[in-house]
Amino acid sequence: MPVSTRTAEHRTLRFDSFAEVRRDLDALEAAQRAGTLRTTGNWTPGQIFTHLAAFIDYGFDGYPPQLNPPFFVKWFLRMKKREFLARGLPRGVKIPRIQGGTVGMEDVPFDEGLVRLRGALDRLEASPPTHDSPGFGPMPHADVIGFACRHCELHLGYVHPR
Repeated sequence: MPVSTRTAEHRTLRFDSFAEVRRDLDALEAAQRAGTLRTTGNWTPGQIFTHLAAFIDYGFDGYPPQLNPPFFVKWFLRMKKREFLARGLPRGVKIPRIQGGTVGMEDVPFDEGLVRLRGALDRLEASPPTHDSPGFGPMPHADVIGFACRHCELHLGYVHPR
C-alpha cells in the first residue's frame, strides 16, 4: 500500500551545491554496500535517481509534452519560484492528469540509477540547459542548478543511509 509522502519519514536536507549532493550520494552508496540503506517513500532508490536525472536531462533533451502545464499553473509556479528556491519544494505533490503523478522514474538497479544521476549532475554543472522549464520558464543557470538541488533534497530525503 502506498505511503503518504507528505507525512512519511523524511531527512531534512539542504544542498547549496552539486558537491553537497554528491557527498550525500556517496553516503547513500556506502550504506547500500553496507546493507543499511532504507527508504521511507514509495519509490526505490533507482527510481529516485532516474527521476532526478530525467528532470535534469529534460532541460537538454526536451521535456515530455505532458509536462506543459496550463497557463494558470505556470502563473502560480512562477509566483512561487523564489519561495521554492529559498525554502524547498513541497512534499507529496502530484502532477494532475499524469499516471503516478510524475514522469521519469524508471525502476533500475541502485548502481545504474546512481550513474545516471551523477552523469546528469555533471552535465548541468558543465553547461546551462537548452530548453526552458515548462513551468518556470527561462531561468539563469544558477537558478536551474538551485532547482535541481531543491529537487534532490525532496527525493533523496526519502532515502536513509542508516
